[in-house]
Amino acid sequence: MMNLKDKACIVGIGETPYVRKPGSGLTQLGLQLLAARRAVDDAGVSLKDVDGLMPFPNLGNAEEFAANLGIENLRFATTVHTGGAAPVASLRIAAMAVCCGAANAVLIPAGWNGYSGSRARQTVSQDVSSLPGGGIARDYYLPFGLTAPPQWYSLMARRHMHDFGTTAEQLGAIAVAMRKHAQLNPNAVMHGKPMTLDDYMASPMITDPYRLFDCCLETDGAAAVLVTTTERARDLGKKPVSIMGVASGQPYPADEITNRKDIFQTGLTIAAPEAFAAAGVKPKDIDFAEIYDCFTFEVLQQLEETGFCERGGGGAFVEGGRIEIGGELPVNTHGGLLSEAHVLGMNHIVEAVKQLRGEAGDRQVAEAELGVVTGWGDFGDGSLAILRN
Repeated sequence: MMNLKDKACIVGIGETPYVRKPGSGLTQLGLQLLAARRAVDDAGVSLKDVDGLMPFPNLGNAEEFAANLGIENLRFATTVHTGGAAPVASLRIAAMAVCCGAANAVLIPAGWNGYSGSRARQTVSQDVSSLPGGGIARDYYLPFGLTAPPQWYSLMARRHMHDFGTTAEQLGAIAVAMRKHAQLNPNAVMHGKPMTLDDYMASPMITDPYRLFDCCLETDGAAAVLVTTTERARDLGKKPVSIMGVASGQPYPADEITNRKDIFQTGLTIAAPEAFAAAGVKPKDIDFAEIYDCFTFEVLQQLEETGFCERGGGGAFVEGGRIEIGGELPVNTHGGLLSEAHVLGMNHIVEAVKQLRGEAGDRQVAEAELGVVTGWGDFGDGSLAILRN
């Protein structure tokens, strides 16, 4: 296997404002183009230097990005089809591309009108290609009322409560921590809207055990990163963030949850050991973690499967401020999908870069040197990247 440790790095980050209102003023493509241009500008390079593109699945293609950005020398283009796990998984492919000479600089954008756009289209589709579980979801989930992600993922959350005694208050501790961090982030949708555990417990039940505040935000917005080799990064102005190790994986079967031999095994269960081995570090060495928080339990589950605590120990791990800034493992220092914005996990990578550059302002983790970013997609596809300053 190709050794990629510290041979590639993130040299540019860009993001748009994140909003929840009828119309962001930009199309889905327009949002991503804005974030992409800002990432290139942040790196201090020209769009003429970009020759690789990795769009998010089903939210654009390389041809339209290249045409609109004026990228005349597009040599490398691909998309990783693992839903919300794709942005982090794309870091490995981008690193491979720049290290083997397939490209010099790879741009990875992601964004959507996830608030205004979702309200303008049909909520449940019979199109197999649009469903995480494909034909199984269409034939066995939708007819029985399992029509949306909160319902699908609540199956795992409820089973964890049954097997390990995980409580609603422990899920609430995650939601409260994310909201607390958002108060330190002016770009967060929930900035200026603090929340207590009592507020969480009083929020309406969506699909047991998920309450309203267990669920991530629907958001209009986009973010992007630019990847190049460590050697090229030496000539650029901004502090590069090294990619130490990245891996991705899928659960088995990837298109079904309830009939898995191990309902808690996800793609991250496979990816995490590989990424840590490639980086040569262990979970105890990590200073902060940006965990894909589509729902509160998925944070808890990923902490377990990543190795920050044992399986079944996630409930206790997130209590007592341990995952808050200043705690043992600050998680989602920007507020995450739960309180900053749902930008398909790309905003998690952007936040990790800010932390490792020392650019996070009031939410800066002291002496942050090593960070983890995870991705979660479809019915449990997983990815994990270990980054360092």
